[in-house]
Amino acid sequence: MAGYFGTDTQQRLQAQAEASAEFIASTPGACQAGRTMGCDDPRIFGWDRIDEILGRDGACGFRLIDTDNVDDIRSELESRGCRFDTWDVFIADHDTALAASKRLVDRPLVDGYFLLPTPNAAESKQVKDLQAMMASAGLVPFSGSMLTGEIASATTIAITDADANVVSTAHGYMPHNAYSPYRQYAWGGLVAVAESCRGQGLGKYVNALMIERVFQELGASHVYELVSASNLPSRRMVEACGLRLEPTLTCGIATHRESARFTK
Repeated sequence: MAGYFGTDTQQRLQAQAEASAEFIASTPGACQAGRTMGCDDPRIFGWDRIDEILGRDGACGFRLIDTDNVDDIRSELESRGCRFDTWDVFIADHDTALAASKRLVDRPLVDGYFLLPTPNAAESKQVKDLQAMMASAGLVPFSGSMLTGEIASATTIAITDADANVVSTAHGYMPHNAYSPYRQYAWGGLVAVAESCRGQGLGKYVNALMIERVFQELGASHVYELVSASNLPSRRMVEACGLRLEPTLTCGIATHRESARFTK
């Protein structure tokens, strides 16, 4: 388990989330947030544990939280000197997302671009190139072990140009443990397209292919993606793949009040 990427803090958090994989899988309310420790039910997980994580790591992820509870969570976090940044949740079930995504991936890939095999070595050049591509698009990548499925069932998509440069990526994995009502939900994200290659439909293509694979290879019942309220291009991309805004659910990350927003 390795292939950490990013700042010292980002790599430390990735390592902690990986080292805690067994705890995450066996603890009600916990989930694998990839970049950080995380939970999908803070009441079951417990604020004592959240306090411990925040004290040690300075960050904690929250996945598929009831939107009605967000104000209470934010208040709890503010009393601890933390900020709660949130993302809108877009969800689709198997049939809806697969039908929409198949219409996109059944079209030929744009000339001059090539689909890479799924990466299988956490510290390979291919994985490092993927991570660098994601970072260049303003995303905080997952570790190589997460991207290759060593930590949780996962699929990673990469497209290169004719010079073998990675120009587009996407990733999907199963974050929730057996105790969660969302145990069959896949998370999709890390969708990035090189600036010079935008406007050609690559984002929709890699996102649709990732969605197809989380259903066909990982056995997901649903897929969800996170989009900032102001990110209209990403909203259009996920909607083209059949996902729709689910206003009753919210995802977010708690960080120290003075910290910058963790990722886009």
